[in-house]
Amino acid sequence: MAGKNNEQISSMPVVKERRAFDSKSGNALERLVFNHRLVLILLCAVLSVFFGIKVATGLQINASFEKMIPQSNPYIRNYLANKGDLKGLGNSLRIVIENTQGDIYDPAYLESLRKINDAVFLMPGVDRPWVKSIWMPAVRWNIVTEKGYAGGPVMPSTYNGSPASIDALRTNIARAGITGSLVANDLKSTMIVVPLLERDAAGKPINYAHFSHLLDDMVRTQQHGNIRIHVVGFAKLIGDLIDGLKQVMAYFGIAAAIALGVIFFYTRCPRSTFLVVACSLVAVLWQLGIVTTLGLVVDPYSVLVPFLVFAIGVSHGAQKMNGILQDVGRGTHKYVAARYTFRRLFLAGLTALMADMVGFAVLTIIDIPVIKDLALTASIGVGVLVFTNLLLLPVLLSYVGVSPAAARRTLIEEAAETGSRSRVASLWNWLDRFTERRWASGAIAVTVLLAAGGFAVSQRLQIGDLDAGAPELRADSVYNRDNAFINAHYGLSSDMFVVIGKSSLPNCDADHYQMLADVDRFEIALQNVSGVQTTSSAASLTRLVTSGAYEGYPKWFTINRTPAILNRSLFQVLLDRPDLISAACNTMPIIAYLTDHKAATLTRVLDAAQRFADAHKDASHQFLLAAGSAGIDAATNIVVKEANERMLLLVYGAVVLLCLITFRSWRAAIVALVPLVVTSVLCEALMVMLGIGVKVATLPVIALGVGIGVDYALYLLSVQLNYQRAGLPLRDAYRRAVQFTGKVVALVGVTLAAGVVTWAWSPIKFQADMGILLTFMFVTNMIGALVLIPSLSHFLLRGVSSRPGHAELRSAIALAENSKGA
Repeated sequence: MAGKNNEQISSMPVVKERRAFDSKSGNALERLVFNHRLVLILLCAVLSVFFGIKVATGLQINASFEKMIPQSNPYIRNYLANKGDLKGLGNSLRIVIENTQGDIYDPAYLESLRKINDAVFLMPGVDRPWVKSIWMPAVRWNIVTEKGYAGGPVMPSTYNGSPASIDALRTNIARAGITGSLVANDLKSTMIVVPLLERDAAGKPINYAHFSHLLDDMVRTQQHGNIRIHVVGFAKLIGDLIDGLKQVMAYFGIAAAIALGVIFFYTRCPRSTFLVVACSLVAVLWQLGIVTTLGLVVDPYSVLVPFLVFAIGVSHGAQKMNGILQDVGRGTHKYVAARYTFRRLFLAGLTALMADMVGFAVLTIIDIPVIKDLALTASIGVGVLVFTNLLLLPVLLSYVGVSPAAARRTLIEEAAETGSRSRVASLWNWLDRFTERRWASGAIAVTVLLAAGGFAVSQRLQIGDLDAGAPELRADSVYNRDNAFINAHYGLSSDMFVVIGKSSLPNCDADHYQMLADVDRFEIALQNVSGVQTTSSAASLTRLVTSGAYEGYPKWFTINRTPAILNRSLFQVLLDRPDLISAACNTMPIIAYLTDHKAATLTRVLDAAQRFADAHKDASHQFLLAAGSAGIDAATNIVVKEANERMLLLVYGAVVLLCLITFRSWRAAIVALVPLVVTSVLCEALMVMLGIGVKVATLPVIALGVGIGVDYALYLLSVQLNYQRAGLPLRDAYRRAVQFTGKVVALVGVTLAAGVVTWAWSPIKFQADMGILLTFMFVTNMIGALVLIPSLSHFLLRGVSSRPGHAELRSAIALAENSKGA
C-alpha cells in the first residue's frame, strides 16, 4: 500500500507555476481535499470553535472507585453482589487526628476531634451510619459483670471535659479494645473511619476533586497548634492525583516548547514549524471536545493521552513538512509540493496511524473500565490526527508554504550529505556499513545478547504494586507520609482482605453452627499466612459474647452448638458489630488485616483463602472471594496478568498483519518486527531494574510503545524496499531511504521522546514511570530501526528483485545519476 505510493518519490516532475499543474490529477481523495481547500479549512475552524466551547464549559476531571476495578472478574462480581452487606469494606477514608504535644485525653484535643468528626459526618458522599470514631455512639464497649452484660458508647453521654469524664473515657477505651484500631498504640492520636458512597443524594457520581478540596477546607484547616491531621483512602488519593494533574499541565506546555525547538532546529522555517505544532494542538482540542461531547470524564490515567496525541501528531506533521521542503527546494510551487507530499505520504501515514490505533485498541481487552476509557480516548485522538495532520496540515502548507531559505538549505544539506566530509554524511556512511555481512552479523549478535540478558532479567517482572503506600504518588508525598504514620502507630493496617461467608439458611433463628465453625477455622488458617497481621469475624466475637453471658467462664469461650445460645450470641454481635454480620445473618465477612498490599503478599493470602474456600463449602454455606482494598487489589492483579499476555499477542499479531499488507513480504515483516520485540523485552527488564510492577498504570506502556514504534519501520523500510524493487542494491537502497526519510525517523524519535520525557519530573509517580518507559521505547525503537533494519535486510532482503512496475522510478534514478555526473 505505502510501497506503491512511494513509487512516485523521485519521478514527480518539478512544477514551478500552479497553473501548469493539472488539478484533476491524483486520486479522488486528493482532488476532494485540495480542490475544496477553503471548505475544509472553514469546516475545521467551525469544529475547533465548537469543541473549544465544549472543553471550556464541560470538561471534567474525575475518577470512580468502581471504574478502577475489573468488574467482570469473579472475585469482584462477588464483592459487587454483596456490597450492601459489606459496609465500610470498600471505598473509605481514614482520618487520623494527632496530638503532637500530649495524648488523646487532653480536653482541648477532644474538642478539636469532636469538631472534625461532626464536619466529616455531614460531608456529602459520606455513608453516615457506618462512620466510626470514639465520638460516634455506634462505637461501644462491653464488659461482663456479676449481673450480666454491661455496655455503652465509648464516649460517655455525660462527657463535659472534666477530669471525671476524661477518666470514664479512658476506662471505656480500655474496655472496648479499640487501641490499635481507632486509637493509636501510643495513645497520641485517634482515627475516624469514613465509608463513602459512590453517588451523592442527587444520584450523581462523587466528584473526588471537589470532595478532596472540601475535605481540606473542613478538616485540614483545623490543623493548628498541637493538632496534626493525616488522611488516607481512595478519595484522598484521587484528589491528590487530580491536584497533581494541574501541575502536569505545565509539562504539556514544556513538551510543546521542546517540539517547537526540535522541529525549528531541523527546518529553520518558523511558519511550517508553527503549523505543525498548531495542527497537533488542534487535534488535542478536538479529542478533548469529543470526549466531553460523549459525556466522558478525564481521569488521572487518560489525562496522559493528550500528551501522546500531541507527540504523534508532531511526528507525522514533521514527515509532511519534510516532503514539502524538499519539493519546494527543487523549485516546485508550494501548492503542487503539498499535493505531491499528500500523494507520497498519506497512505504511509494512515497505515502508521492505524498501527498506533491498534496499540490503543487492544487495551479494550483489559477488563478495567478506566483502561477501556483510556483506549477509547486515545483511539479518538489518533482518529482525529487523520484529519488534522494528514489532511488539514498539507492544505494549510499549500497556502502558507515554507521559507524559501529553509527549502534551499534542505537542498544544500542534501548535497553536502553525498560528500565525505559532512558530519551527517559520516553518520549515513556509518549506518550504511550495517548492510555489510561483518557489521550486520555484529549488530545481530549484540542484539541477541541484549535480548537474552533482557529476557533473563524480565523473568523477575512482578504483577502489582512493589512498594508500600500509594505507588501512584512519590514516596515523599503528603499522602504517603500520612500512610507511613498510620502504619507505624496503629496495629491494624488499611490493607484489608475480606472473604465473604454466605449462608443459605433463611434467617437469624436458623442453626448457623457449622457456618460459624468454618468461619472460625478460616480465621485460624489466615492468621497462619505470612503477611497477615490479625483477623476479625463474627465467629471470634461470638466466642467472646457467649463467654460473657456466663460470667466470662473460660469453658464457655466457644461457639456453642445449642441453637438458642448461639442465636442469642449472634443477636448481640449484630447489635455491637453490624459490619461483621448482615441483618439476615446470611453474610459473615472474614477480615484479614495485611502488613501491606505488595503483589507477593496478596498472592500468598489469596491462594491460602481460595484453598480453604474450595475445601469448606457445602449446601448450607460457602466462602466467596474477595472484598476489601487488598482483595480488590488481588483481583486486579489477576486481570492485569492475564491481560498482559493476551495484549502482547494481539498487538504483535495486528502489527504483523499491517506490515504484511504494507510491505507485501513476510521477510520484510520479520525485519520490521524484530526491533519491536527486542525493545519490548528490554523495556520489561528496565521495569525490573527500576522496581516497577505491571499494574493498571504501566500495563498500557508496552502496547503503546509497539503500536507507535512500528511507525519507524513503516516509513523507512517501505522506501528501502521500493528502491530495491526498482533495481538498486541493498546498500544504495538503504542509503536513499535514510536520506529521504531516515532523518525524519530520527526527528520523530526525538520528538516523541521529548513529548513524554518531561513526565519524569511529574509529582505523580505512575506518570513519571510511564514517561521513562515510553521515552526508552521510543528512542530504542528508533535506534533499532536505523541499525537492525539494514542488518536484518542483509540476510533476509538482500535478494529483493527488480519489478516491472517500478520502471518509472528506475528511469528517474538514472536521470538523477546522469544529472549528478553532469
